[in-house]
Amino acid sequence: MTTQMTTSNAPTAVTDRPAPARPLLEVAGVTMRFGGLTAVNNVSLTVGEGEIIGLIGPNGAGKTTFFNCLTGLYVPTEGKVAYKGTVLPPKPHLVTQAGIARTFQNIRLFANMTVLENVLVGRHSRTREGLFAAILRGPSYHRAEAESRERAMELLAFTGLAEKADHLARNLPYGEQRKLEIARALASDPGLLLLDEPTAGMNPQETRAAEELVFAIRDRGVSILVIEHDMRFIFNLCDRTAVLVQGQKIVEGDRETVQNDERVITAYLGAPLEGATAAEGTTAAPEDTQ
Repeated sequence: MTTQMTTSNAPTAVTDRPAPARPLLEVAGVTMRFGGLTAVNNVSLTVGEGEIIGLIGPNGAGKTTFFNCLTGLYVPTEGKVAYKGTVLPPKPHLVTQAGIARTFQNIRLFANMTVLENVLVGRHSRTREGLFAAILRGPSYHRAEAESRERAMELLAFTGLAEKADHLARNLPYGEQRKLEIARALASDPGLLLLDEPTAGMNPQETRAAEELVFAIRDRGVSILVIEHDMRFIFNLCDRTAVLVQGQKIVEGDRETVQNDERVITAYLGAPLEGATAAEGTTAAPEDTQ
């Protein structure tokens, strides 16, 4: 998708947002190295309650690697990640249980399961019934199953997918697959949702619908951290935006602060970052296409 640093002058939905009550996510000095490769270099970031925070940067900047450090897929070489004041264990299922959910740049649905079944998978971390309950199938099991199904259908209605609950995930159009992945993430009842390029490959109408969905999620009390290459989408959406270049955070602030920063303009024009500490060509993790 072509990166565009200019936006319209129309007022945005975040102009009158009040200051967040307290930090929800606190990232302090996170560094991620793969042998001699430095993918993320001493990055700190906070996300407050009720905030939508953007994370942008050129391809190879380390954005997805940073997400992986936040969600337990990677154990940071240095630094710490805390959610609601508690340092998170580097295990994805424990991070989910703590209240953080995510989507992926490359959609990761269960293609041969139905839309409803995909969302029910996301409820797993919030159900208490174990193996014996599943085998015995007593009243508590059926009650929990009914509650999960009700919650899943509510989320499908929220994302506009209720009428396709019985469709196979693989048969959904691309934009609806993105919505389904968000619905599955919301099924774990997170306090913080991490979105990795939620509008990648979408047309303008789908992008606008995605923007409205993100605002609706925020209005439900869920804070959001989002990676995106569409600058208009980011600046219309976010209270603050942080910029990663060569694994380092070079600036963070509102739209004007980021757009007017010469280092950001230079980075997107392809010139090397002056004074960068990371070695040339060693900033991206093997699977990080960001």
